[in-house]
Formats: sequence, C-alpha cells, structure tokens
Amino acid sequence: MSTIQIRIKDSTKKSAKKVLDKIGLDMSSAVKLYIHQIILHQGIPFRLVTENGLTPTEEEEILQAEHDAEQGKNVTKAMSQKEALAYLRKL
Repeated sequence: MSTIQIRIKDSTKKSAKKVLDKIGLDMSSAVKLYIHQIILHQGIPFRLVTENGLTPTEEEEILQAEHDAEQGKNVTKAMSQKEALAYLRKL
C-alpha cells in the first residue's frame, strides 16, 4: 500500500466532503475511485473545461477569431435573418 498526501484549500475540501457525504463516500474512497477511472480511461475521465465551460482549445479558438475580426480577417458582411438561415441550412 502507498500513501498520497495533497494540499488543498479548506473550503474546497469541505465543499467536496458535503457532496461525498450525500452520496455515501468518504474522501479516501472517492480519490481511489478517481485513480481507478484514470487507469480505465488511460487519462482524465472527464472533459477538462475552463471557468467558461469551454475546453482550453475552444477558448483559444474564440480568442483567435476575436483577434482576427478586430484585424478585419475572416469577417463576412452582415446578413439579413433570411440570408443567415439560408447560409446555415447549406452547412
């Protein structure tokens, strides 16, 4: 057996404990489950997102598109509602 020690904010630990108590798990069992899921998935067993709910790649693409638009690149002319719907139907 091995031991893992981690440092975490008290408020984060308390919040996690409340959730785990509701589902009947202690912190140690939850961490063990997480580690087993990492092994089964051969990686992080969930989608990693930023505080905006986007993946880092998606967020970077949006920021790049914003930058391009500010530079006048990859910008289309304004469309009416009818034109926009026709354009979207073609995709």
